Amino acid sequence: MSQTILVRKIERADYAGWRVLWDGYNRFYGRHGATALPENISAATWERFFSDEEPVHALVAEQDGRVIGLVHYLFHRSTTRLTDVCYLQDLFTAQEARGRGVGRQLIQAVYEAAKAAGSTRVYWQTHVTNTAGRALYDKVAQHLGFLVYSHDL
Repeated sequence: MSQTILVRKIERADYAGWRVLWDGYNRFYGRHGATALPENISAATWERFFSDEEPVHALVAEQDGRVIGLVHYLFHRSTTRLTDVCYLQDLFTAQEARGRGVGRQLIQAVYEAAKAAGSTRVYWQTHVTNTAGRALYDKVAQHLGFLVYSHDL
């Protein structure tokens, strides 16, 4: 296996590899079995990556022709900035690829995409129990101390 990791824009041919990681990501956050996302949500998410009308984007990390990581991000307006901000919504790497810099490379690629789009801020959230992720995030970003509240409608 080569050590070269390529981070690139997602392609339709990546579906099978993306889907394995997407399902793993959702499983990590407790969305599996009876609580799994409905299939139409996964299908719509996939299609959004390829629509010019959507602000949702995806990159993958590839090694030896295999997708080993994914990141999804989107741009939106902010009341505190004149330019759009970038929300890094989903980040996940294959178990066997962890600890090798894949997550860091995916985050860096989002930073570059956001900068190219004229955005001046990238932010994300994670669960407090995601200790491995938080160890990386503390190295590549600043935790501003905010808590997230949510209410499903």
